[in-house]
Amino acid sequence: MLFYLPTKTVHKVGFTATKKIGNAVKRNRAKRRLRALFCENSSQLQDGTYIFVAKLSINEISHEELKNDFKKVLHKSKSIKADSQ
Repeated sequence: MLFYLPTKTVHKVGFTATKKIGNAVKRNRAKRRLRALFCENSSQLQDGTYIFVAKLSINEISHEELKNDFKKVLHKSKSIKADSQ
């Protein structure tokens, strides 16, 4: 899940995973996976504040599925720069 607040000249990001995800190891792994995907795509994103919330199934899906879902969420929120599409 993504919460996106467009702002000019600000590029902030936050990652969160609740205890529903599992123990600390699983929560940290979920946040690491989201952080890695954000780093891959950060150059294509508009300025703004991004908050990514890990969902229960994040540790069970493959990297490719997660990558596709991540890009879908970014497109849906309209946070991709116009020249990057």
